[in-house]
Amino acid sequence: MRPKNMKRKLVLLMVLIVLFVGYIGVQFLVLTKQNEYGRLQIVSSPNTNVFLDTVNVGRTPYNQQVKIGAHTIKLIPDHEATATATWQGKITVYKGALSYINRELGNSDITSAGEVFTITKGDAEHKMSGAGEVYVETEPVGAIVYLDTDEKGVAPLLLADIPKGTHELSIYMPGFFRRTQKINIEEYRKVNASIKLAIDQAAQAKAASDSAKLNPKSSTDSAKLSPTPATKDTGKKTVTILQTPTGFLRVRSEPNVDASESARVNPGEKFTVVEEQPNWVKIPYADGKEGWIATQYAKIEE
Repeated sequence: MRPKNMKRKLVLLMVLIVLFVGYIGVQFLVLTKQNEYGRLQIVSSPNTNVFLDTVNVGRTPYNQQVKIGAHTIKLIPDHEATATATWQGKITVYKGALSYINRELGNSDITSAGEVFTITKGDAEHKMSGAGEVYVETEPVGAIVYLDTDEKGVAPLLLADIPKGTHELSIYMPGFFRRTQKINIEEYRKVNASIKLAIDQAAQAKAASDSAKLNPKSSTDSAKLSPTPATKDTGKKTVTILQTPTGFLRVRSEPNVDASESARVNPGEKFTVVEEQPNWVKIPYADGKEGWIATQYAKIEE
C-alpha cells in the first residue's frame, strides 16, 4: 500500500507543479501585454491641455510612453485663448514606435493646420533593398505631395522605395498654406502621414476676384444650371454653395473637419439651413438625410 500512496502523491505533486507553472506563464504573458508601450509626442501652437481618452495627462509639449492601441486625443487651449479652436482626433500607438501630433490652432477648424505621423511595418514590395515607405493623406483631398522638392503626385498617395534617412515632405494646394515637415525613413518601415492644410483666405479671395473679373457671369450661370434642393419653406434661411478649390464641398456627419464625409455638394446648389453653429451649418442634402458644411464656402441668406 505504501508504494501506491507514494505514487499518488508524486502524481498529485506533478499536477500541482504543472498548474503552477501554467499560472505563472499566463500571468507573465498578461503583464507583458499590459506593459507594451510606444511613445506619443504632441506639440501645438498655442500650448494646450492634453486629454488622453478623456483624462488630462498634462500640457504640450507632451512626450511620454503610452500603452499601445487606439487612443482619442483632445487638445484644449487655456481659457485666455478662447478665440482658438480645440482639436480632437484618434491616433494608434504602436509598440516601440513613435506617434507624433503637431497642431497649429487657428480661430476655427478651417484656419487650423497640422500633422499626425505614425510608424508601422511596410507593406509594399520594395525594388530597392532596405528602403522604406510614406503614405500621405490630406485634408482637403487632392493636395500635391512633394518629397525633397520633387513633385510625386496627388494625395492620397503611397510612396515606396524611399532611401533610408531624413527627407523633407511638403504638401501644397492652391488657396491653402503649404505644410513642410522633416521625416525619418527606416528600413522596411512605413511613415503614415495625415496632414491638414489651413485655408489661405487672402489667396482665395484674390483667386475669386480674378475669376470674377475674367468671367463675371459664371456665378450666375452656375446657379441657374445647378439643382436647388432647398425646401419650399421660405421662412427659413437658405445657403448657397460657393466656389471651392476642389470644385465641391464636403458634407460632414458632425460640425468639424475630422468628422466623416457623408456626401458632396456642388457650387451653385442651394439648401435650407436646418441648424447653425460657429463656422458650420446643417443642411438637408438628400431625402431624410442631413449633414454639416463649412460656412467658409457658403453664402447664407434670409
